[in-house]
Amino acid sequence: MYSINAATKVANINGKGLTYRIIGEGDPIILCQRFRGNLDDWDPLFLDLLAENYQVIIFNYSGMASSTGPLNTDMKTFSQDVIDLADYLAIDRFVLGGWSFGGFIAQVVAVNYPARVKQLILIGTKPPGQVNHAMEEIFLKTAYIENYTVEDEMILFFEPISESSRQAAKESHDRIAARTEKDVRVKPEHWQYYGSGSEDFTKDAINARQKLMETTIPILVLSGDHEVCFPPENWFDLNRKMPTLQTVVFPRAGHGPQHQHPEMATSYIHTFLANTIQ
Repeated sequence: MYSINAATKVANINGKGLTYRIIGEGDPIILCQRFRGNLDDWDPLFLDLLAENYQVIIFNYSGMASSTGPLNTDMKTFSQDVIDLADYLAIDRFVLGGWSFGGFIAQVVAVNYPARVKQLILIGTKPPGQVNHAMEEIFLKTAYIENYTVEDEMILFFEPISESSRQAAKESHDRIAARTEKDVRVKPEHWQYYGSGSEDFTKDAINARQKLMETTIPILVLSGDHEVCFPPENWFDLNRKMPTLQTVVFPRAGHGPQHQHPEMATSYIHTFLANTIQ
């Protein structure tokens, strides 16, 4: 798998050094990472399958993991990392994706810089503002364990009651572990900064929820039917309100459907991107 050996590069921008990797060629897709995630925490098979048709770009937020610079404290500064990296790479318009917390950032970028975002891919995340369906307590308890086991990953990202999902968790874990040149982990003392960003997203001072109801940017949401963090029902509440929204729900799947079903997830993404060009 090409992504396992992809070189880690540094974009030095305005006092911060954003570490990033590029896999594949074609139209660019920038992916925003989840809570605590670093460059290694994307499933390599998911990235490689996307890279068969696109130039896939993953990165670390300022000050997180191997990136240097000031830590972000709100959605504005987190989302600025995306624009800064795109500018550094001389990418004018791009497909933007985000997983979990990264989905918050992707949505904020889309409403603040609509001319830059061609299409939006949101995985295991929620819409801006207040939502009606909360995360499960077991997610909060497990998400703050410093060193995950495979069993913890099954709770966080898969569906523990499903034998096939548990097996997929082991396979995804092994694919991620296969990389020999490891990225730096996000320090526990930095986890609080995701909370600041999440609070900002929920308060929705920039009225992102309403702007997404008026957007022309095509939006694809991928979710599991047992999403312990951000239930897909929050997106169902926006049916017929968000005009460009498409939601795909994977059965017997959790918070990381792209890791459980990398082939199917990338197939949905490719079909969506090929058929929703603005």
